[in-house]
Amino acid sequence: MLLALAAYAVYAWGDGLIKSLGGELTIFQIGFFNILFSGLFLVLVKPAGEDWRNFWQMRRPIRVHARAAIGMAAGILSVYAFTSIPLTEVYALLFLAPLFVTLLSIIFLKERVGIWRWLAVLAGFVGVLMVVKPGLRALELGHLAALGGAFCAALSIILMRTMASERQTAVLGMLVAYGLAFNGAAAAYTGFAVPSWSILVILVLTGACTAAGSRLQFLATRHSPANLIAPTHYSQMIWAVLIGAAFFNEFPDAVSLIGLLIIAAAGLLTLLREQIRLGYVRFNRATRGRL
Repeated sequence: MLLALAAYAVYAWGDGLIKSLGGELTIFQIGFFNILFSGLFLVLVKPAGEDWRNFWQMRRPIRVHARAAIGMAAGILSVYAFTSIPLTEVYALLFLAPLFVTLLSIIFLKERVGIWRWLAVLAGFVGVLMVVKPGLRALELGHLAALGGAFCAALSIILMRTMASERQTAVLGMLVAYGLAFNGAAAAYTGFAVPSWSILVILVLTGACTAAGSRLQFLATRHSPANLIAPTHYSQMIWAVLIGAAFFNEFPDAVSLIGLLIIAAAGLLTLLREQIRLGYVRFNRATRGRL
């Protein structure tokens, strides 16, 4: 759990660095360099028994390509959201992804959803309304982008549930390829500006944060089942409040803080009900497997 907490802290600081680039570069340039540098770092971390040179060899090519395209869209929308609206509001909307997964699992996976998970979905949306406060102020495109990013992330999770046997190098490699191709072409079309050395350092750090967070998250899942470390994901909300206040002069009011707590509680309830539905899973540390 400590590794998972470290992973999400690193992710949050990377998001803060991306936010600091708003107005300096286009979202496509930010996306391109973030994927480029994170990809370079990830190449150094090869999953056991796999080879990056054969990432293009896929068992389920249609699903891998679909997941890469959806993941690319989620990345672009998230970058736009981070550079245009407060961090806490971005996270409030992005953390609707687990609740969207509940809704999409009914449609695509034919799962049965009980009353408790429906209550969690409703509570999550109420929490978002308390943070974003639609009707009391004008919504921006950044809010819609964050909402779209959450929906794309949920679609990606649904796809990943149907690709359990697919190699990690194929999934990650194709995601990097899609991101570099689309963001590179879009950056060239909208006007490519050569970043200064100071901006380039920040871009390298954003890529390092993405790669380091992924590595720490992977190590965390090797020591504990994913459903036990998943609640640590909500620690990003704390980092969003701290980073936003310290560096971007963003101070959420009491209603927004309560809304963030409701969103976290709704997500945790969803995870709890998922664990109860699947049954208790014990983890064998010796074989790194489940019993």
